[in-house]
Amino acid sequence: MQRVSLLFFAIPFIIACNSTDKKTSALDQAATDSIASCSDGLPKRYGVGLDSLRIARGKAGHEGMVQIPAGKSTATFWMDVHEVTNAQFRKFVEATGYVTTAESKPDWEELKAQMPAGTPKPHDSLLVAASLVFHSPRQVNGLSDPGQWWRWTKGASWKHPQGPINDIKDKDDYPVVQVSWDDCVAYAQWAGKRLPTEAEWEFASRGGLENKPFPWGDEPIESGKPKANTWQGNFPVSNTKWDGFYGLAAVKQFKPNGYGLYDMAGNVWEWCSDWYTTGLQGSAPSEKVIRGGSFMCNDSYCQGYKVTSRMKSSRDTGLENTGFRCVSTN
Repeated sequence: MQRVSLLFFAIPFIIACNSTDKKTSALDQAATDSIASCSDGLPKRYGVGLDSLRIARGKAGHEGMVQIPAGKSTATFWMDVHEVTNAQFRKFVEATGYVTTAESKPDWEELKAQMPAGTPKPHDSLLVAASLVFHSPRQVNGLSDPGQWWRWTKGASWKHPQGPINDIKDKDDYPVVQVSWDDCVAYAQWAGKRLPTEAEWEFASRGGLENKPFPWGDEPIESGKPKANTWQGNFPVSNTKWDGFYGLAAVKQFKPNGYGLYDMAGNVWEWCSDWYTTGLQGSAPSEKVIRGGSFMCNDSYCQGYKVTSRMKSSRDTGLENTGFRCVSTN
């Protein structure tokens, strides 16, 4: 079901990663602090709220889900065993006619009404259906400017994650990406499910383990056998592909955690339902939580594969390394 309007304006925004693990060493903390801003300076979109959507709520079954036991701060719930795939998202689009944020061309007249008076019209090259695509540069000047490896790409969407030159043929079992938080909520509504809360996501990610930094326990990400699809080597210039992958991987390529959930670390960041807050007094939050890390995370950049790592992003922004999974309490 198509939105009434989906608008964007390329302005800087901050996506921050931080770890809340109280047992983080001083060395790890220093590394975390140095990479706290994982995607500083990327553009974001502005669009209408979910009240414009008219997606009929479906009835969820528990096929393809795992029951997660109650925790100290979470009740029992069901969670998708893996991220929502291209095949699953395609069924939703075919059933509803839904058009995602990335596929929707902005309307300047509607956008202008949301901007301060006198805001000049962006160049026409910005007023196109587009999304953010990762490009590995030959070299970088530090990691503080992610504009060195992210590009707004015309025609990039869930059907073309890297732009028109790329499609998802023969990738039905890959996680759907280039989907905004709003897109994911619409899918969940149709499926009779919802997005997980941040507390639910972290509890499920731990897989029954306590006081462990990773879903699999204590072993460092690049020790032993590959445990998740992350970046090995010099990010973002060179990837050794020690884990067998350069970019996105199909779901269920690594061992599940203790609850039987796959890919709770790496591959793609996953949207949660919560607004991103730090517990500090200030303005109302404007971005949503993302958890789990992606194929772009490594020790020098992000470390999002830790169970306590957090990221935030504008609810109407899609990325090549961001997807989702759903939960149900029915």
